[in-house]
Amino acid sequence: MPTTWHRSLYWRVALGIVAFLAAMLVVQAMLFVWAISQFGRTLPGQSPGRLGMTVALDVANLLERDPQTDLTQYIREQYAKYEHPFFVMMADGRLITSGSQSFPEPLLQMARTRLERSEGFSPPRARQGMRSFDGPRFDRDPNGPRFDRDPNGPPFARPSPIIVGGRLVGVVVVPPQPPFGFLLGRYAPLLALVAAGVLVVGTVLTSVLIFGPARRRLREVETAAHRFGAGDLSARAPERGGDEIAAVAVAFNAMARDLSARADALAESDRVRRQLLADVSHELTTPVTAMRGYLETLAMPELTLDEATRARYLKIIDDETGRLERLIGDLLDLARLEGGGGTFRATQVQVADLFERVAARHERACQEARITLQASIAAGAETVYGDQDRLEQALQNLAANAIRYAPRGTTVRLAAQTSDFQLQTSVVLSVEDEGPGIPAEHVPHIFDRFYKADAARAGISGGSGLGLSIVKAIVERQGGRLTVESRPGRTVFEMTVPRPPAAA
Repeated sequence: MPTTWHRSLYWRVALGIVAFLAAMLVVQAMLFVWAISQFGRTLPGQSPGRLGMTVALDVANLLERDPQTDLTQYIREQYAKYEHPFFVMMADGRLITSGSQSFPEPLLQMARTRLERSEGFSPPRARQGMRSFDGPRFDRDPNGPRFDRDPNGPPFARPSPIIVGGRLVGVVVVPPQPPFGFLLGRYAPLLALVAAGVLVVGTVLTSVLIFGPARRRLREVETAAHRFGAGDLSARAPERGGDEIAAVAVAFNAMARDLSARADALAESDRVRRQLLADVSHELTTPVTAMRGYLETLAMPELTLDEATRARYLKIIDDETGRLERLIGDLLDLARLEGGGGTFRATQVQVADLFERVAARHERACQEARITLQASIAAGAETVYGDQDRLEQALQNLAANAIRYAPRGTTVRLAAQTSDFQLQTSVVLSVEDEGPGIPAEHVPHIFDRFYKADAARAGISGGSGLGLSIVKAIVERQGGRLTVESRPGRTVFEMTVPRPPAAA
């Protein structure tokens, strides 16, 4: 679901930065104008006093040439470009400003007072640089003409006299500091243009340098998430960088790997389940099919069978029935072991007793196959800790498997010795035969359910393929492990089981 623009993280951060830049530019502009108003000088390079003198001389010359000239228009046209405002107050009461700004009343009152005090006085040498004239005393200014210091006026506001025909016809007053409003109005368009340019450039650079890479990286994370959600379990987000986006990508990839591993495990579990169902169906079908065939033969009324044949058929049916019972029992036993069911009573078990029961159980089979069964117990390996019945069941299966594949006239060896397993002293119970061995490609699979390597073991068939799976489940349920080592002429299965706690 797409996010609305006003809730987008990009827009919130962008608008915040733009607002901050705009506020910063406004504050800088205000400070700039204020600084100019406090400390600035006129752009023509003159001090306020010299600017007033220049304007006063210019106006006096203009009035001498043309007394009827439009003084207001002339001042506006000639001095509008000056960055320092001023006003001209004439003796007839006219007030002419260099712009549209207004001036403080104290400055206006100072100009009126100067004009009133100067009425009736005519300086004798007014045209000679206005150095002196009859009337109120003018103080000498080393940087300009004489300026009257008014103790009641604003500090350093020095009116410059306009002398025409030896008479004072007006004064020019230049404020020592330009009014803030005047400077703001003068510089506002330029400052606005500069601020807009800086804002646009700053926004573009911010978008390109900050939000561009972040947006691309987040888009890559989003794309990887969509691909993963669509079923592409190999989709991963780039983890470059060390910021929050990289942390999100790392977390996403960790989640993706975990989910991918779980999906693979589920797929493998499903495959094993399907294979198990197929194997179980096959193993159950074989004896059932044989039984059905012989039973149908025996039930045919038109077929006459002698007693020997009938007895042989019934014996086959009985064997297949026993085989079916053993298969079902093995399946139930394996299901309980792998599912954590069944009862295990861990006690101290004498290894000699286990070997004796195995030898007794397989004595006739060994005699028929002319196989010798030997047992040896090393010092310290006389006792193990586990469920006696289950340990015996595991040894019986391994011994039966060894006897089945051992060549005639060879020896099957049962042995017990100590070993360190998981940093604990354990006992290794081994069953060794001298058979043809198990090819290397079959070794990783011999503990799988229904797996048979009979073709590699002298071609002799037997068993359902569950025996070694049951042995492995028994050993692992008791905290041990089952391993195999095989080569032509020697195959050894080793069961590593714990020693009794008191003997450890």
